[in-house]
Amino acid sequence: MKIFYGVQGTGNGHIARARLMAKELYATGIEVDFLFSGRPAEKYFDMEIFNDYQLRTGLTFNTHQGKVNYFKTAYQANLGAFIDDIKTLDLSGYDLVITDFEPISAWAAKRQKKPTLGISNQYSYQYDIPKKGSDPMADLIMKYFAPVEKSVGLHWHHFGQPILPPITETVQLPETVVQNKIVVYLPFEEPDDVIKLLSPFENFEFHVSSPHPVESQFAHIIYHPMSSGKFQHELHNCAGIISNAGFAMTSEALQLGKKILIKPLHAQVEQTSNAAALQQLGYAHIMDNLDINAVAHWLHDKRALHITYPNTAKILTQWIENGMPAMDMDFIEEIWSNVDILHLKQ
Repeated sequence: MKIFYGVQGTGNGHIARARLMAKELYATGIEVDFLFSGRPAEKYFDMEIFNDYQLRTGLTFNTHQGKVNYFKTAYQANLGAFIDDIKTLDLSGYDLVITDFEPISAWAAKRQKKPTLGISNQYSYQYDIPKKGSDPMADLIMKYFAPVEKSVGLHWHHFGQPILPPITETVQLPETVVQNKIVVYLPFEEPDDVIKLLSPFENFEFHVSSPHPVESQFAHIIYHPMSSGKFQHELHNCAGIISNAGFAMTSEALQLGKKILIKPLHAQVEQTSNAAALQQLGYAHIMDNLDINAVAHWLHDKRALHITYPNTAKILTQWIENGMPAMDMDFIEEIWSNVDILHLKQ
């Protein structure tokens, strides 16, 4: 079997999920070629597992001060290059196209009548799950950004729908936790605003992962360049994370038993809906804006959840090998029966 796999590169979560899928697909002997789009070539990191992957410009969202700017997004989109990429991407040698909400591979497969499978959090939004911030533009983007024939939606809970658990590493709880250590990942916020938010809390040590070089004048606010290995190291023994409402990042934190404070990216329906779901489930604290009072309250809350999810990447790989049969609710319920939730007090 030969698969072409398109990955949305705008956020690191799609790439992290693709790393785990690549590992399982390779282990079965399936041949996979990857394409990434949505960010400049120099902004990708730790891509060795994907071998000779392809890059395209694709489509991405313009953000400013923690909010999507739809006007600038449309203005900066190179639609001519996007259409050319769709027309010139040759999928003739592939049995299946998988897309993690990546539009070039999805539209090229549709044009060439190739079987398509979508795997991502976004594909869960076709079901009755918590949603917030939806509008006609957001609904159109969800429906037509990366259309597929079959899809697998991923979420932190099934909500009584045919949805699978997150694709994330299955890990053990860390033996030790540094109680005043906090990991921060707010790539859509302005660095000066993040520093202003964190600077009053001198009794805590904030490790901030940033896609851009940033200088901090505060000893307790430490910036790190983005690196998968470094980020995992810092995340492993921290007490909690402050993050935008990205799906993969939050999934990792839940799997590691970290307390979570979420600031969603405004005007981005996936993030606002993720925040609504987390609040409904009681899995995280939410702040609508960068709020010092919200941070102060959260920092002194010792409660956290440890959620053990199954190896969804392996489950999906076996399902693909078996011809992707219809997922009935018995199949879904069996998978979710392996999810354990443990309440922690740090």
